[in-house]
Amino acid sequence: MEPVQKIEAELAAYEAAFRRDGLPMLTEDYSPAYDIFTRAVPLLGLVLLVELLGPVSSDFSLAWNAVAVLTAVGMMLLALGLVNRHRSRPFLSRPRKIGMAELIAFVLVPAMLPGLISGHWGIGALTALFNLALLGLILGVVGFGLISILRWAVGRMVSELAGSFGLLVTAVPLLMIFSLILFLTPELWEVFAQLDRVALGIVVGLFVVLGSAFLIARLPKEVASLERDAGAGGPPLERRQRINVGLVLFVSQSLQVLLVALAVAAFFVVFGLLTINAELIEGWIKGTPDVLFGFQLGGREAQLTVELLRVATAIASFTGLYFAISMLTNDLYRDEFLDRITVEMRKTFARRVEYLQLRNRRS
Repeated sequence: MEPVQKIEAELAAYEAAFRRDGLPMLTEDYSPAYDIFTRAVPLLGLVLLVELLGPVSSDFSLAWNAVAVLTAVGMMLLALGLVNRHRSRPFLSRPRKIGMAELIAFVLVPAMLPGLISGHWGIGALTALFNLALLGLILGVVGFGLISILRWAVGRMVSELAGSFGLLVTAVPLLMIFSLILFLTPELWEVFAQLDRVALGIVVGLFVVLGSAFLIARLPKEVASLERDAGAGGPPLERRQRINVGLVLFVSQSLQVLLVALAVAAFFVVFGLLTINAELIEGWIKGTPDVLFGFQLGGREAQLTVELLRVATAIASFTGLYFAISMLTNDLYRDEFLDRITVEMRKTFARRVEYLQLRNRRS
């Protein structure tokens, strides 16, 4: 029988490799309660301490604000005690394991304090949203290895650069011609000149959400195909593991879309500097353009304006959406993309088979 210490060391090496590949969920017995949120207890506790100041109000005197904070501390301790009693733990003991009850309390209890104590329900709603977003960030970064996935995907970006622009050339030539014509249309400049930053952000965000929805819709089929082709004879993936694999595919494809959108935006900014000046923009938008800076270029003054950046951003975001849709409908690209992913995933899944065999020897 192999020494237990050696087996444990080899298992740890396999699990570290899974994390480097952005697939920590391939680790068996991976529990969100212990491996993710329990390890984040110090951070969550620090956040709760800061949120005890939520009931503080400018309408209160210093003494009443102190009373509000002390009341918040009492309510927080009461909630902690109730959760502990639910878990059959001592009333004021430190949680040793974070489960659904603790997570719900983390989101709701601090959010209720400003409303119940000082009537600031708006602050309470923002607190709940912040805590919910924080838990999602912890789950994504720690649980699903989002940073590792980004590092892995960025490392592949150079090799996929030619493929991304190759698809752009074959999939959207008509769109680029249409975009060039649209770029020189006064009505487009007039529309985006009157948009503020928030409105422009909403428009771009709408394109991002739609593009993400198109990519996500195809993920279950892609994950199933990848598991079938690269499974290396191992047992079927669990649901959380399929989600992890799908996240790897989604991030990789999203980076390609982002790369193409940034390239299109850069092209239209340069094209605008070469062909459009502030006087022409002023006639289009019927107002004075916001010039950021100007410089001499080939005997003429090139001017970078806020309006140019807005129009280039809008066209680039629409191109990104179109490119995301093309990734779904272009079978040649999908085959090439999945073939490259399959080659890399096959190595990871082969290590998973060895990892599971080693776990069986340990037990």
